[in-house]
Amino acid sequence: MTDRAPINPVVLSGGSGTRLWPLSNALRPKQLIQLGPDESLFQQTMRRMGGTALFAPPTIICNDDHRFLVAEQVRETGLPWHSIVLEPVGRNTAPAVAVSCLLLAAEDPDAVAMVVPSDHLIDDAEAFHGAVRTGLPAARQGHLVVFGIAPRGPDTGFGYIRRGPALSGAAGVHRVTHFAEKPALHEAREFLATGEYLWNSGMFLFRAGRFLEELERWEPAMLAACRAAVAGSQSDLHFLRLAADPFRSIRGKPVDKAVMERTESAAVVPADFGWSDVGSWAALWEVSGKDEAGNATRGDVILEDCRNSYVHSTGRTVAAMGVDDMIIVETEDAVLVTPKGRSQDVRAIVAQLESRPRREVRTRAEVSRPWGSYKSIESGDRFQVKWLKVSPGHQLSAQLHEKRSEHWVVVAGRARVTIGDRTFDLEENESAFVPKGTLHRLMNPTADPLTVIEVQHGGYLGEDDIIRFSDDYGRETETRRYA
Repeated sequence: MTDRAPINPVVLSGGSGTRLWPLSNALRPKQLIQLGPDESLFQQTMRRMGGTALFAPPTIICNDDHRFLVAEQVRETGLPWHSIVLEPVGRNTAPAVAVSCLLLAAEDPDAVAMVVPSDHLIDDAEAFHGAVRTGLPAARQGHLVVFGIAPRGPDTGFGYIRRGPALSGAAGVHRVTHFAEKPALHEAREFLATGEYLWNSGMFLFRAGRFLEELERWEPAMLAACRAAVAGSQSDLHFLRLAADPFRSIRGKPVDKAVMERTESAAVVPADFGWSDVGSWAALWEVSGKDEAGNATRGDVILEDCRNSYVHSTGRTVAAMGVDDMIIVETEDAVLVTPKGRSQDVRAIVAQLESRPRREVRTRAEVSRPWGSYKSIESGDRFQVKWLKVSPGHQLSAQLHEKRSEHWVVVAGRARVTIGDRTFDLEENESAFVPKGTLHRLMNPTADPLTVIEVQHGGYLGEDDIIRFSDDYGRETETRRYA
């Protein structure tokens, strides 16, 4: 498409949510949670691509389980997007990038793709844009460009890239002579001593068709399965849903392993734009604002004689005394306490939870839905109390329950309620009763969030007591899931 901007972003939004547990989990990985005072890392990534003629609207690749949360966060930014592609299962980054390149190349054989993970932090967007412009001539020449970060120390948590001779016709770009896996500490020190190694940022720039040529050479079975997944894809509301069977058959690999470490066309742009992959609680502490004692805090936190620690509260007061180099994270579901130097090992706790299995590894007390979210506040014999938050302009499905009645009390905003053949509005501090077996619907007709307290009563209160008759999100046949 000749009217598109020169670079087509591919935003990768996968992940299992293990490294920043308990704040993140499988259904809400780190890029989709709000780590700072403003927006999520995913939304910050979208903004780096928006508002500049350098980039076209992005192609977003996400897991099917995250689709409505991703769509809502895109809506909140007010930025355009090209497509939201749904993976039926996670298969690492190479298949995700391959699918994106197939879609882009079908529109424009010369399309240039900029692959960016959505869970990275970049402080200097202008420097980031400058690095992309530096790499663009090399990408157009057919090189597969990776962005290397100037090391801030002998970190063992990153892969490394050895910078080779400069490329002709592409100022500021070098050939890659070696990719190194996450090294031992002594190896990382040796890398830094040469002055030739950079951290591997996991961001890439190349012509979509050129990447597909290399993937065909090194992973033909993977590319064939990706082609079949795209060929069998179907539109679903705002999403493009890949065909499940061929995509599930893929043996997943990262882009580095599938192509970059094998190709003879790898090139690197040395860059420094305030990058962090926020790969652990310690990494988040490093990029956070700190007090004079080196402590970073968020939420209701009280510290006494503490140093160089990260303390995060999502609700309850967290008080710490006499701790040094610690990570303390409180959520409604769990509390994590670990020395800062062990924060990379949080995944071992997650593995224990998965083996038991425990709810805390997959969901949180607040559960996302396409229309907003809900949270169970209290439950007992024959009753349950829930807090519902309905996003502006959204509505739950038209539905009925066979075994329970419901009371709705509006505590913030204005609700439009349908009960049987009546439709009416409820203001704050007004309520309505939904008898058992009665068709009903709850809608937010305003531009502000709607908060409702729902009191359920009956002999059975399970989430599968629902029959849908109409739904904005294509779930009419999914009659055994909450609205």
